[in-house]
Order: sequence, then C-alpha cells, then structure tokens
Amino acid sequence: MHHATPLITTIVGGLVLAFILGMIANKLRISPLVGYLLAGVLAGPFTPGFVADTKLAPELAELGVILLMFGVGLHFSLKDLMAVKSIAIPGAIAQIAVATLLGMALSAALGWSLMTGIVFGLCLSTASTVVLLRALEERQLIDSQRGQIAIGWLIVEDLVMVLTLVLLPAIAGMAEKGNVGFASPGPRPRDHHWQSGGLYRHYDAGRPPAGAVDHVAQRRHRLTRAVHSVGAGPGAGHRLRRRGAV
Repeated sequence: MHHATPLITTIVGGLVLAFILGMIANKLRISPLVGYLLAGVLAGPFTPGFVADTKLAPELAELGVILLMFGVGLHFSLKDLMAVKSIAIPGAIAQIAVATLLGMALSAALGWSLMTGIVFGLCLSTASTVVLLRALEERQLIDSQRGQIAIGWLIVEDLVMVLTLVLLPAIAGMAEKGNVGFASPGPRPRDHHWQSGGLYRHYDAGRPPAGAVDHVAQRRHRLTRAVHSVGAGPGAGHRLRRRGAV
C-alpha cells in the first residue's frame, strides 16, 4: 500500500541537507547558519535535485520562527531589556528610522512606488536576532554587557517589526492601488524526488554514513549535532513505514 509522506520527506530532506552543509561550513570555520541557508537554496525549486514541498515548507518555516523566537525569549527578560533601555530603545528606533528613510530615497531614485520604498527600507533596517544570538553564544558573550545591549537592541527591532506587520496591510490599503506588486509567478512545479545518492539512503534507513556519528560527536557546535540527531530519527521512521513495519 502506497503512503504519501510529503511532510516526512520534506523534513528529512531539509535536515539532511542542513546537516551536510552545516558541517561543511563548520569545517571552513564559518557559522553553520550559512550552510543551513544554502541547504534551503538547494531544496528550493530553482536548483536541480531534491525539491521540498512548496506548500509545506512555508508552514514548517513558520513553526521554526516560532521556536526561534521562543529561544530568544528564554535568553532575555524584560528586566534585562529595562537595564539597557537607555541605549537599546532609542538606538533601535533611530536605526530603523534612518535605514527606512535611506531605503525610501533609494527606491525613489529607482522609480519605485512609495509603498515599495517603505517596505524596502524596513527590510534594510533590521538584523537577525537569531544570527546574533548564535554568534554571541559561540563566543560566550550573551551574559556580557555588550551582549545584553545588542540583544536588547534587536528585540526592540523585532517588536517594532511586529507592530509594522500589523499596520502594513492598512497602510497598503491606503496606498495608491496598482503601484505595489508583491506577487511573482512561481516556478513550474516538479515532482518530489531524490537525487542525493547514497548519502540520503543512509539517513533514510536511519543509518548515518560510517564515521559520521563519531565525527559529529567530536564537534563543539551543539546546533549541528542537534540537526544530525533530528534528521536521523525521522529518516529511520520513514524507512520503516515504507517497509510496512509501522
């Protein structure tokens, strides 16, 4: 009996690619986050090989954002934010305002609409809290004064962006209709298939390649080890289900 498992396929495929490229990035002494980003590119519809389910992937990404922001909350409290409020709050607001104005000026020079310029400027004005947290964690600077200021600064930016996302539809409705076009035609759908060779077959069977577990265990990067462990588990379950064992 055939079982359609696009969810498991997308999760396992994404984690396998993230693990491989994360380890390569770690070997090159750069942040594994770069490898995870490239894994998303490889799993996307614009590159050959495995293509993740384009309907499930955004939903999984939203779940990932929820968990990441939960992790940010675990590392930071309102008391910590108040301790650095004299620097973080005005600094973050000033940065957002200046970057947004610069983005609007650049968009006007390119002939874009006002609404497009606002969105473009807002995109330029923020940085990734998660990337900063990982960088500070690797350097053991989260509890330092500089680390608390940096995290507080970006949390203020996150809060402003949440408010902006709530107000943006109303602003867009008041903008001149027809000037803003966010949608773009998507790529032609392709069948979900694997072209990863023997490496996927190892993980699909729940058996990482020989020596991979020992190599990962010797690495200091906890996030890469977690990706490896989470990817191997669903892979084993997926294989057992296909064989009719479960």
